[in-house]
Amino acid sequence: MSLVDKLYRRFEHLVREVAKFGSVGALAFVITLGVFNLLHTVLEMGPISSNAIATVASATFAYFGNRFWTFRHRDRTGLGREYVLFFLLNGVGLVFTSLVIGFTTYVLRLEDPIASNAALLLGTGIATLFRFWSYKKWVFLAVEVPAEPLPQPMADAVEFRGVAAAQRGR
Repeated sequence: MSLVDKLYRRFEHLVREVAKFGSVGALAFVITLGVFNLLHTVLEMGPISSNAIATVASATFAYFGNRFWTFRHRDRTGLGREYVLFFLLNGVGLVFTSLVIGFTTYVLRLEDPIASNAALLLGTGIATLFRFWSYKKWVFLAVEVPAEPLPQPMADAVEFRGVAAAQRGR
């Protein structure tokens, strides 16, 4: 078995999870890009406002895609809890993206559609790394596997040792 095969088998679950997260994220990014450009370029809304509205639209799609496909194997801790945390963490991601867009637009004075879209892409990339880590840590929790009870003869032996150790300690 090659080293690549060994690594893949060891990280197969993570590879699948990252691929699904990336697929949902790619579709969410298409939504973000479409809404952002509609609002900013066509309707001439500000870049930060356009990004905020686009993020809310795409985050709604991403929540359902991630809950019911990417992280469906993870514990269900309540739609309300997950949804609120998901949107709070997307708010942090929105800040990352807005900082990049704001820097590009207001500091570098690059206001053309190509610069705006490049800033959106870079900011979204930074925010995506944060979101993948934070969703796994706080939103879509790992399923807790209950400990297997010991077979009865072993349980009795462990209990006997504990009682004997307690008696010796007196």
